[in-house]
Parts: sequence; structure tokens; C-alpha cells
Amino acid sequence: MEWLITEKHPALASREEKETFFSLKRLSTVQKLVLGYLLTILVFTGLFMLPLSSAAHRSQPFIDSLFVATSGISTTGLTPVDISRDYSLFGQIVLLIDFQVGGIGYMAIVVWLAVFLKRRLSIKSHLLAAESLAGAQPGNNSHFFRSVIVLTIFFEFVAGIILTGFWARQFPLPKAIYFGIFHSVSAFCTAGFSLFSDSLASYQSNILINAVISITSLFGAIGFFVLSEFVYRIGDRIKKRKAKRLSVHTRLAIFVTLVIIFSATAIIYFSETWPADRGSFQNLTSSMFQAVSASTTDGFNTINIGGMSVTSLIIIMMLMFIGASPGSTGGGIKTTTLGIIALSTRSQLRSQEQVNLFKRHVPDEIIRKAYLVLALSLSVIIIDVLILTRTEKIPFLSLFFETVSALGNTGLSMGVTSSLSWIGKLLLSITMFIGRVGPITIGLALAGERRAAHFQYADGEIFAG
Repeated sequence: MEWLITEKHPALASREEKETFFSLKRLSTVQKLVLGYLLTILVFTGLFMLPLSSAAHRSQPFIDSLFVATSGISTTGLTPVDISRDYSLFGQIVLLIDFQVGGIGYMAIVVWLAVFLKRRLSIKSHLLAAESLAGAQPGNNSHFFRSVIVLTIFFEFVAGIILTGFWARQFPLPKAIYFGIFHSVSAFCTAGFSLFSDSLASYQSNILINAVISITSLFGAIGFFVLSEFVYRIGDRIKKRKAKRLSVHTRLAIFVTLVIIFSATAIIYFSETWPADRGSFQNLTSSMFQAVSASTTDGFNTINIGGMSVTSLIIIMMLMFIGASPGSTGGGIKTTTLGIIALSTRSQLRSQEQVNLFKRHVPDEIIRKAYLVLALSLSVIIIDVLILTRTEKIPFLSLFFETVSALGNTGLSMGVTSSLSWIGKLLLSITMFIGRVGPITIGLALAGERRAAHFQYADGEIFAG
């Protein structure tokens, strides 16, 4: 993807290149971003299809390889195969790289490599990098993306050390190190892939595993903007400088995250029928782990999802749909989107013209974007479920759950992924891709170049509600 690093001077471009209809220069920034993700998925699909990636040393079907590659790059975690048994060590490492690239974004890696190699980034590359992680400042994001890489390495390293120390008591040291690295990266990238066939069900009573996985995924899901802000505050404290107040974005993201996690934990705890031999604290731990798993979209599970009560399943689907915070490794419509919609609804009911938060005004453009994300995401789910009910012989609730999990890039499943037809797998692959890139980004990529209107029609009287 040389076009991501530097641009060829117009004088060096051949006449044929200039006249090519499908030219990268004709593509918008959003279209280049989508194309980059598609090419990355195709590369990993090819790697998964290699006999070297299979434990049985035979080529995997294209649709399964595409599904896993998309699941990895979108950090979803849904898979029609058992990666602990069906993939070789090479295949598992390819998957590890897949969701690591997906977690921090391929553009973050490109920017970091450009800085590391002292290559000058073009203006379009800066715009592309900013678009890949909404909120970064175009033209001034090299330092931010470098922070993304450093923070990722730090949290994954710390979690990896702790997990390695734990598994070193059960496995040989090389295997313990490998398991520690794999699961720490999977947790921070909120990918949910596990080298155990039952995810982490064997460790549902282990406080250390529950705590490390949950905390690591929370750091990944809260967003690099929030993490960077806290890092700067720590630096200010060390240098004895006056620390700035937390931004409105950070306070809203943390508030919504805590509210939905603790609320969901309580509902799951009281909605489940727990075994008699389990203590209350153990039940509470399992409830919180699944609430965090769904909210951060990490997709790990310590209890059988298919055996949970309908109430708990509905709560988990709501958490998966909401997802993590913007600029994070997680999916969903995002916590701040929910917060903005809730605030806007309250203002409308109170007949208030403005939406205010923490003594700050929320711009109308942000509010419209929040409602657009909600509408597009619900539309994708409805269309998916309608198609899947025609192509699959699977209970409706399971299909609905699988669809929400795919769009929210969560990876939790009621155990039906491997039973999907090739149409179902292809549809959910597209859904995972939409969830990762974002429904608005997909819409803008399909719409092409945006042209500003230089006129306005007269108001039309329409009755709604």
C-alpha cells in the first residue's frame, strides 16, 4: 500500500494512469480507507486458505477463511471453526496478527512505520489516518498514532506477563508464554479469540483470569483518546503542572460505560438460575465478566451463552449493540452515541432547544450523526435478520443474537456460527465489516464525492409522531 505513505509526483505519472477510470486518485479518503480494509481482509483470507494454516495440512474453504479473516480484522471473534484444533501454530499466529492489525487499525501501523522510517506522510495520508480513527486531528496525528502503538504494547505486555505467570503453572513455559501473549492481545483488541475450545469457561471460578481479561478489555474499549488524556494528566502531575480538566468526551464515555456495566451485571445476576454449589460472589463475578465482555465487545465467555435466560440474552444484545467507546478497539454504535441520544431525547421532552452536557453545548451536527448511526445500524440488523430467516434453519433468537454480535463486533454466540450456510457466513462477514468500518463510512464510500448544496428549498409542513 505504497499510496498510503507517499504520493507520486503528477509529472511522473503515465498518461495511462491518469486516464484509468478506477484510479486511486479518483477515490475519496473514505473510499481509500474502505479499500484498504478490503485488501487487508483478502490478504489474510489467502493466508488462512494455505494448507500451512490448517492443523490437518489441507486448504480451508474460501468462505470459512473469509469469515475468519473478516472476524479478525473487525476484532469480532465469531468463527465457524475451532481455532485451537483446526488451525496450526502458523494459522493461529496469522490470526493473532490479523486481530492485532484490526484492533489498532492498519493506518495506525502505516503512520507509525512512516514515522519510524522517517518517511514524510502526504496530506491525503494524514486525512486517511484521521478518518480511520475518528477524532484524530488531520495533519497532526503522527504523535497520536505513535501513542496508540505505545499504549497497545504497554497494556498487552503487562497483561501478557500476568497471564504467562498464571499458565506457567499448568503448561511448559514456551506454551504459557504463547497463551499469555495470544490472550492478552485478544483481550486488549477486544477480539475474543481463545486457544481454548470453550473460550474461558474452564476458568469461570478463577478471579485472576476474570480480572485480567476484563480490565485489559476495558482499557482497549474505553478508547485511545481517553487513555491518552489520562497519560497526559499523569505527566502533568509528575512535572507538577496544573492538570487540565477531563474533556466532555472522556467524562461521558466513562460515565456511560460504568452505568451500563453495573446495571447489566445486576440484571444478569438476578435473571440467571445459578447452580446450588456456587457461591454468591462467584455468581456475581460471572455476571460482571459477561457484562464487561458484551459491553467492551471482547467476546470472551465463562458461562454457556446458549443456556442463559432470555432476559440475560436481551441485556447482552443491548450491550453488544451499544458497544465500546469511539477511537477504541471495540465495536458497537459506541457509548457516547447512546449518551448523546439520551441527552437529546431528554432535551426534546423538556422542550429545550439546546443539548447541554457538563456545562458544554453539544453541536447539532454531532446529534444528527448519533441518530444516523442508530438508524443505519438498526436497518442493517433488520435486513440481516430478514435474509437469515429465509436462508437458515436456525431459531430466530439465535439468528438475532448472532447478527447483533456480528454488527457490534463482539463475537459472543449461542453456538450456531458453524451451522450457518455459505450465504449466512457471507452476510455476517459483510455485517462484521460494516461494524468495523462504520455504517456511515460505508454509506459515504458508496455515495462517492460529496457536493455541497448552494441553495435551500422552502420549508415543507410535515406531521410526525
